[in-house]
Amino acid sequence: MNALITEDGIVTRWPAKAADKALVLDFLAARFEAGRDYSEREVNDILKRHHSFGDWALLRRELFESGRFVRDARAGIYRRVEVQ
Repeated sequence: MNALITEDGIVTRWPAKAADKALVLDFLAARFEAGRDYSEREVNDILKRHHSFGDWALLRRELFESGRFVRDARAGIYRRVEVQ
């Protein structure tokens, strides 16, 4: 695909540039069904399968902070937001 994402769909590193971060986050968010509830463990497992640098917590946090996911902290549930 590009220098950040292999043809096998693996993110190789966390980029420094905002535009590259957005590309990676869009790619990762697309690995989740919109509107479906995911436990934190399920989110981690999916993220682990799609990156090679071992920081799924960073990726999960970035998906949430960028508005691509919402989180019910009390229940530990994440949901991908449908992008308009």
